[in-house]
Amino acid sequence: MVEVVADVVRALERAGLEVRADAGTRSMYSSDASLYRIPPLAVVRPRGVDDVAATLAVARETGVPVTSRGAGTSVAGNAVGRGVVLDFSRHLGRVLSVDPETRTAVVEPGTVHAVLQKAAAPHGIRFGPDPSTHPRCTIGGMIGNNACGSRSLAYGRTSDNVAGLELLTAAGQFLSTGYDESGMPCARGADDVIAGVRAVMSRHLSTARTEFDRFGRQVSGYAAHHLLPERFDLTQALVGSEGTLGVITQATVKLVVDAPVRVVVVLGFRDIVSAGQAAPAVVAHGPTSCEGLDSRLIDVLRARRGPDAIPPLPRGQAWLFVEFAGEDLGEVTARARALVGEGLADDAVVVQDPRVQARLWRIREDGAGLAGRAPSGKPAWPGWEDAAVPPARLGEYLAAFDELVSSYGMTSAPFGHFGDGCMHVRLDLPLDQPHGTATMREFLTESARLVGGFGGSLSGEHGDGRARSELLPHMYSADAIALFGGIKHAFDPGNLLNPGVLVDPDPVDADVRPAGHFPVLSLAMAYPHDDGNLAQAVHRCTGVGKCRADNSAAGGVMCPSYLATREEKDSTRGRARVLQEVVRGELPWSHPSVHDAMDLCLSCKGCASDCPTGIDMATYKSEVLHQTYRRRLRPRSHYTLGKLPMWSRLAGRVPGVANRALTLPLLKPVALWMAGVDRRRTIPAFAARPFRRTFAPRRSELKPVVLFADSFTDSFSPEVAESMVRVLRDAGYEPRLPSGSVCCGLTWITTGQLDSARSILRKTVAALAPDARAGIPVVGIEPSCTAVLRSDIHELLPGDEDAALVASSVRTLSELLAETPDWTAPDLTGTTVVAQPHCHHHAVLGWKADADLLAATGATVQTLSGCCGLAGNFGVEIGHYEVSVAVAGQNLLPAIDAAPDAVVLADGFSCRTQVADLRERPSVHLAQLLDAARPGGSSTG
Repeated sequence: MVEVVADVVRALERAGLEVRADAGTRSMYSSDASLYRIPPLAVVRPRGVDDVAATLAVARETGVPVTSRGAGTSVAGNAVGRGVVLDFSRHLGRVLSVDPETRTAVVEPGTVHAVLQKAAAPHGIRFGPDPSTHPRCTIGGMIGNNACGSRSLAYGRTSDNVAGLELLTAAGQFLSTGYDESGMPCARGADDVIAGVRAVMSRHLSTARTEFDRFGRQVSGYAAHHLLPERFDLTQALVGSEGTLGVITQATVKLVVDAPVRVVVVLGFRDIVSAGQAAPAVVAHGPTSCEGLDSRLIDVLRARRGPDAIPPLPRGQAWLFVEFAGEDLGEVTARARALVGEGLADDAVVVQDPRVQARLWRIREDGAGLAGRAPSGKPAWPGWEDAAVPPARLGEYLAAFDELVSSYGMTSAPFGHFGDGCMHVRLDLPLDQPHGTATMREFLTESARLVGGFGGSLSGEHGDGRARSELLPHMYSADAIALFGGIKHAFDPGNLLNPGVLVDPDPVDADVRPAGHFPVLSLAMAYPHDDGNLAQAVHRCTGVGKCRADNSAAGGVMCPSYLATREEKDSTRGRARVLQEVVRGELPWSHPSVHDAMDLCLSCKGCASDCPTGIDMATYKSEVLHQTYRRRLRPRSHYTLGKLPMWSRLAGRVPGVANRALTLPLLKPVALWMAGVDRRRTIPAFAARPFRRTFAPRRSELKPVVLFADSFTDSFSPEVAESMVRVLRDAGYEPRLPSGSVCCGLTWITTGQLDSARSILRKTVAALAPDARAGIPVVGIEPSCTAVLRSDIHELLPGDEDAALVASSVRTLSELLAETPDWTAPDLTGTTVVAQPHCHHHAVLGWKADADLLAATGATVQTLSGCCGLAGNFGVEIGHYEVSVAVAGQNLLPAIDAAPDAVVLADGFSCRTQVADLRERPSVHLAQLLDAARPGGSSTG
C-alpha cells in the first residue's frame, strides 16, 4: 500500500500538481458528512482546468480512480474514494461573472454557495436553491447531488437552475453543454460519448419514459428521462450524476429575483404524521417553503442550548415552518393569515420580524447536526436521511416509517422538506454492537422496500452515494438498472470516476466509519456526555462542515483558525477526523499529523456551542497534549505560559524586577524566547500591588458573595477586581475572598497538564465548597476561569459532589446582578460600546445576561462575533502570531477601527491584551463600565 501511494504521488508531482498524501490529510478526506470511511491515496488541489486534466491523465496511467469533492458535506458518501480526491474548494472557488440582464452567473465548481449569493446580491438577484449547508457547500457539490433546499417549492432543484456545464470526461475529452438561442439543449465535444449514450437510450426507451420524473423529488439514479431523443438535455441529465460521468470544471447557473418581503407562519400539530398530512393543503396556498420539524428535534436543541435557544412556538409536538414571499407586506401577510384561517393546524403563529424568522430558519438549518443525538440520547447516524415520497402520501409514509424504526428498537427525530414530500432523519443505529452493520443493512433494505411501496425515491436531494446505490433495485426495475450501467459505460468505460456509486455499487454496510469496538483508552478527561468514551465524543462530528463557514452573522465563534487559513486541517471537522484515526488505533497520540491538526486550535470552545453536534475540540486538544507529554519533556511554553499563575505569584513579590527583566533590550528577547513567546508580542506589566494583597474585607450586613479573584486579574489587572468590589457593594453584596490561594487551573488545562490541573481544582473546590454549601454565590471576574468552574470542573472531577455544588454556585457579574431584585442598571444613554464577548463566555457561560444588562443601560452597543485571536496562551506562543492577528482581523479590529470613540468592552484579559497589543487602545471590563457609571464612580479610562 505504501508503495502504491508513493508511486501515485510521484506521478502526480511530476505532473506539477499540488498534492497532499500525509497521514493527516488522508484521514481528513477519508469521510464526508456520511457514515463512510475510505482513506484516499492522495488529495490533489487543482488550480485550473489543466490540473484537472493532468490528474485524469495520471488516473488513466495508473488505473487509480478519481473522486470530485467540494466542501465535503455530502451525506451519502458521494465525496469519498479510494484513489485520488480532487478538492475543488481550495483554489477553484471564484465567481467568474454575473450577468444581471440574463440573470446568469459563471462559477468554478468550488464556489461556495454563500459566495455566489454575495456576488449576485448587489444586482437584486440570487441563486434559487438553498440547502441548509448554504454557508459552506459548493455549487459543484450541489450539481453533483442535484441539491434542492428549503425553498424548492419556489425555485426548484439545482437541475432547474443550471444553464450550462463544462466538464472533462474520464478520457480527458472536453464536453460543453447548454442551450442555444431558441432554448433547445445543445452540446459540444466528446462526440463518441454522446453517440454511445444515444445508442444506450434507444434500447431502454419504454423504461426511461415510464419509471422517471414521477414527482418532483425523484432524485435517485441517473435522470435518464432527460436523455430521451425528444429532449436529450445533457445539462439536466448530468446534474445529480454524483461525479460518476465527468469532472465539472465550470458551470453557468441561472439566477432569480429575490422577493423583498417574507412572512413565516409556524403551524403546530399534535404529531409529525399530522404535519405531514397537512403539507399538501399548505402547499396549495403557494408558499416558497414548507418545512417540517418534530418536537424530538426541538427537545435536543433545548437540552443543548437552553430554553432561550427556541423562539416561542405554537402549541404542538410537530411544526410546519411555512414561508410566503412577495413585493407587498400587506399582500404577503394576507396570504399568511389566509393559511392560518383555514384551520389546518391546532395552533399557529405569524412571524413578521426578520430576526425571529432567522432564528427559526437556523433551527432548521442545524437540523442535520442537532439530529446527531437521537431522542434516546445515543449517537444518531445518517444513511436513511433523505427519502422522498409523493407529497400526498407523506403522512402515511411518516407513520409507517415511525413503526419501522420502533420495531428495530431505535428512535428518530424527523424533519425535512414536507411540502415536497422529503423527510430527513438520523437514526441511533447500533453500530457499536457486534451485529451493528448487519442490523443497519437489514433496516436500510426494509426502508428501501417501504419507500418503493409508496412510489417514492430513496434520495430526495442528497444523492444515492454509498448509502443507497446498492438499494436502487428496490425502486427501479432491472431494465432501469441496466440503463444506468449503459450510461455509465458510455461516459466512463474504465470506471475511473467515483466507482462504487450508482453503478456496480459498494455494499451499503461496507467501510462504515463508526462501526465496531474501538481500543479502550486511559483518558484524563471524563467525557460525561459521551459515557466516558472519547471515540463516541469525536464521532459526534457528522461532517456537516458548519466549521468551514463564517458563522459571525449569527453571533458565532467557530471556527476562527479555519477562517484564517482556509485549510481543512484547521477546521473542527478536520481535527475530528484525525482524532477518529487516533481512537481507531491508526495514529498514535504523538503523531506529527495529530499535532499539526491541533496546533492552530485556539481552544476557544466556539465549537462546543456553535457546532450543532456538540463537538468540544478544546477539551480534545487538552487530552492530546496530556497523552503526548505526560511524564515527557514538554514544549517550553508549557513550563512558562502553562504555569503562568505560579510564576505570576512569584513575580508579584518583586514586580519591579520582573517588569524590568521583560523590558530591558538585552534581556527581553532572551526572556521571550525562553518563555516560548513571540518576540513581536508586548508582555503586560505585573501589577505593583496584586489585588489579593490589598483587598480589605469589611464587616457588613450586606449579602455575602465570594469573589473569585483569578490569577490574571490579581497579577495584571487588580483595578478590575477593585471595580468589581465597588459594583458588588453598590448592588447590596459584601465580597470576600476564598480562604487560601485558589486557581482554576486554566493554563494547565490548555497545555494538557491535566494531572496538575485536577490537583489544583481539588484544592479550589475544597476552599469554595463551604460557602457553596451555605448558599453563597461565587462570582467570577475572568470569563475563562469562570467557565472552568462552570464546565471543565465536571471533566476533571467527575462525580465529585462538592465540585458539582461549586459549579452550580458560580455566577458571572451580569448573572448575579440579574438575580438581584433591587439592582437597577445605570443610565449609559449616549455611550457607544463595542463589546467583544470572551469565547468561553459565549460558548460556556452564555452572553444573554450581559446583553440584557447592556440593553437596560440605554447604551448603543455593538456586540461582536468571533474570537479576539489571543485566546490565552495561544496568540503569544511562537508560531501563532500571524494566525492570531488574522483572527483578530475577522471581526474585532475592523469594528474598533470603525468606532474610534467607542468604549471597548472586553471582560477577557486576553481580549483586552490583544486590543492593547495590536491597537494600543484601552478596553474595560463590565465591572469597570458599571463602576464608572456610579455616582462618583471611577473613570473607564
